[in-house]
Amino acid sequence: MTPNASETTVETRGFHDKGPQARQVLETVGESFLTGLGDAVETGSPAATDERLAALPVRYQGFAYEGAAMGFALLDGLLPGSRRTAAFLRGPGAAHVYMAYVGIGWAMARLPRPLWPDLRGLDPLLRWLVHDGYGFHQAYFHTDKYVHRQARDPRAARWTGDGAYALRAADQGIGRALWFVGGTDPDQVTGMVERFPASRRPDLYAGVGLAATYAGGADEAELHRLRERAGTYRGSLAQGGAFAAEARIRAGLLVSHTELGAAVLCGTDAQSAARTSRELRPDAAGTEDDTAYPRYEVWRAALARELAPREGGLA
Repeated sequence: MTPNASETTVETRGFHDKGPQARQVLETVGESFLTGLGDAVETGSPAATDERLAALPVRYQGFAYEGAAMGFALLDGLLPGSRRTAAFLRGPGAAHVYMAYVGIGWAMARLPRPLWPDLRGLDPLLRWLVHDGYGFHQAYFHTDKYVHRQARDPRAARWTGDGAYALRAADQGIGRALWFVGGTDPDQVTGMVERFPASRRPDLYAGVGLAATYAGGADEAELHRLRERAGTYRGSLAQGGAFAAEARIRAGLLVSHTELGAAVLCGTDAQSAARTSRELRPDAAGTEDDTAYPRYEVWRAALARELAPREGGLA
């Protein structure tokens, strides 16, 4: 149920290899994720895992907490009575909630259906990130089917009862995975996006923008190229970049490549992008009026509209 370390190398995955710098970034992301996963499964303790992960480099720490969330969700599925995920989210995982929810989605992709985590106790606005994580996993590990053949996996949407929007949230995760599959090369990545149906591209570009800003791996000229090639989807790209800035700032993990990503893709600095995301965030309480267009999508759409008119290039 847990990936082997060799499964996260660019060569094993068959991803585009842009060069040693990008390859090191992407493979260190994978190694960091597996470190968090391994520590969570080994210790079974959110507090002990936090002590270990807090010492990791700032750039890669968030990915380790993502892996830890996967590990605790796996333990909850396999061990009767285990409530480690909830304890993790209340404690050390709270600051990393964006990444933690994504990690729960990874666990769903690995566990048999009867052992899936119960999503009802999660933040009703951010819980869609679980489907994002599910989509990322499928595109990362089953690339031919979900990237090159543009298939969709409806199981999470159906089995959670989250319906059609869950597929859109999964596409946002697939978009994040494209940044890895394309080796952080903007021409490779946008070329893959453009092979998907037009209706799926806004969500895919949002995921690309998030990964480019959170994980990094591209220089300023490449980010400008990404923005240029996104064309009418620049707002979606910027929305993803703003989410990445907020995720890093909330966790105290702001780094230079996130500042660069926000400047080019969002047309502002990371702090301002994150603040705009927080200001536009709707109240998550109550019943969704439209399950095909939940408040999470209202939030994303408002953020894309707000950032789309801005010209990138502040860096």
